[in-house]
Amino acid sequence: MATAVQPTPFRQMRFRDLPAEPTRPHSFYRLPAVDLPMDSARYGRMRIRYRSTGTGPPLLLVHGLMTTSYSWRYVMAELGEHFRVVAVDLPGCGRSDSPAGATFRSAEIGEWLGEFQRALGIEGCAAVGNSLGGLPVLHRALADADSFRKVVILHSPLLPEFKHRALAAALAVPGVASGLAAYVRRRPYRWAHHRTHYFDETVKSLEEAGEYGSALASAAGSLAFVQHLRDGLRPGDMSALVGTLSDLDTFPVPLLAVYGTEPDPIVSPRVADTLAAHLPSAQLARIDRTSHFVQVDRPEAVIDTIVEFLQA
Repeated sequence: MATAVQPTPFRQMRFRDLPAEPTRPHSFYRLPAVDLPMDSARYGRMRIRYRSTGTGPPLLLVHGLMTTSYSWRYVMAELGEHFRVVAVDLPGCGRSDSPAGATFRSAEIGEWLGEFQRALGIEGCAAVGNSLGGLPVLHRALADADSFRKVVILHSPLLPEFKHRALAAALAVPGVASGLAAYVRRRPYRWAHHRTHYFDETVKSLEEAGEYGSALASAAGSLAFVQHLRDGLRPGDMSALVGTLSDLDTFPVPLLAVYGTEPDPIVSPRVADTLAAHLPSAQLARIDRTSHFVQVDRPEAVIDTIVEFLQA
């Protein structure tokens, strides 16, 4: 009898070994996709792609850096049994338009989320933000307490670390940002593959690399990615957000922060401890055997955690 091979955490699969399709099936591409024309005060007229499923109270899912609504592929259908789930491709990401010359600071994306909510008529919905997508959700809630009824963040970076300061310094050098964008679009699928981290790397596929990499293959898409990278991880903005949270007795809406127990190559689990120290009103949940994209590594645990919090 063959012995099952246990996944080795954080050991990167080789690109050439990726299967064409995910070994774990999902229903993402069977969910209705909508291209929404909308007007934004900051970004102008634009087309935004989102997918939606389910009925009930609205739930907005916000992806992180370099990814798209596809990152929610293993939780959308199940969450749709409880909520009307909306997973959006943010401006400059995935199949949404990339506004030329735009900036994407977390507070700015937070403003845009409010415009998107109004366009869909889901003001006051619950929201879940993964990774960098959690920061605009926090900013939106801080700017307007009526924007969300409850908020969940998954592995979101809050603390400015040395790597963020080094990145900001490098991207401030003339020519570095455009050079990085050119480098990314030379081999966009491989770039996306090497910067997506899972506890179990066997969930990766060429389908995923193509989903994330296709947006990086154009000049507009790769430049938008670098702009998101530069703006979303500004150390000063991150420090200011932590300072704002520290000054609060309670967050404007009920807040749940979900982090793993293992080291995350992108966001340290100690961020959860810092959040607890600065904002005691926030609820914390720990999930084991996960890396940065907890909703892919441990979808069942994430679904149970989100549903329990939002329905309490």
